[in-house]
Order: sequence, then C-alpha cells, then structure tokens
Amino acid sequence: MFALSDAKGLITHSDGDGRITLYIALTAPEHWVTSSGIDFHDTEAAKQQLLTHFADWDNQLRALIAESDAELLPRSIYALPIGHRWERIPGVTLLGDAAHLMSPFAGEGANLAMRDATELAEALLAHPDDVETALASYEAALFPRSEATAAESNHNLSISFRPDAPQGMLDLMVQHSHHEEQKEIQ
Repeated sequence: MFALSDAKGLITHSDGDGRITLYIALTAPEHWVTSSGIDFHDTEAAKQQLLTHFADWDNQLRALIAESDAELLPRSIYALPIGHRWERIPGVTLLGDAAHLMSPFAGEGANLAMRDATELAEALLAHPDDVETALASYEAALFPRSEATAAESNHNLSISFRPDAPQGMLDLMVQHSHHEEQKEIQ
C-alpha cells in the first residue's frame, strides 16, 4: 500500500508471516535522523513525534504508526548517481548495492544483486584462465542494466513525493496496467 501526500508517505507490505511492515517516508535533510530531536530508542515517544508529521491524515492511516508494535529503525535513502561507472581495477569488481546503490522504489535491489552474482559466476566460468576478461565482460553488462534500473528507481522516488502526490503513482499504475493489457493482447 502506498499512501502519499505532501512529500511524505506511509508504505506497507505484507510479510509472509501475516504481519504488515510499515515504512514511514519523510522528505527531509540528510542528517534529519540525528538533528530532528526524535529519540528513536524511545519507540512510544518517537511514534508520537512522527504522528505530528501526519496530523491531518485519516486516523486509520495514522493508526498504522500509533498501533505499531515494531521497533522504529530510521533509514536514510542514498543512491549512486545514475550511470555511475568505475575504471577497471585488476582483480576487483563490485556487485549488489556496492555496484549500484539506489532507492528501493524500483523494487529491484535483491533481484539485481542475484543477477549480478549469476552473471559474474557465468563470466568467470566462461573465462576460467582470464579473470580480467571475465570481470570486464561482467561489468560491460552490469553498467547499462544498473543505469536503467537506477533511472527507474529515481523516477519512481521522484513521482512518489512530488507536490501533487499521489497523482504520479496513480499515473504510473495506469501506465503499467495499459502495458500489461497490451502484452496480453499480443
């Protein structure tokens, strides 16, 4: 679930054990977690302070925060620049978030990491006597794939917290729905 408005949001997903995980999203300066005055070690006090950011939201949505029994874990979102690349360093490469750190708004972080690992293994198996060729081959595929997903992630993050939210997310869902319908027709 995405509830988005005024550069903030409440985002949930269902866990496999029947629980719901809640993400409280706020657009804030980089060091907000330490400069906001919220003591995240005091869960009840932190929930009360976070609720002030959602004062005009529906009480059913606010209840997701107020009635949560989970510890609050503040996490800033960081991302490498879209199109980030590095120069080859003999014997060294990166995969997963180390290679393409981005916001979670494409939902592809774990998928990319697994694909990276698979493609790196395949490259090493294809060039067992030439690690440098294997790493260069792996990186040649990694960079464009990472760039495309990072651009999608950045786009989705931007539309989620733009001034007219949730309109951007609604437009994206309609666009995705039309794309899926076209695939079914073909």
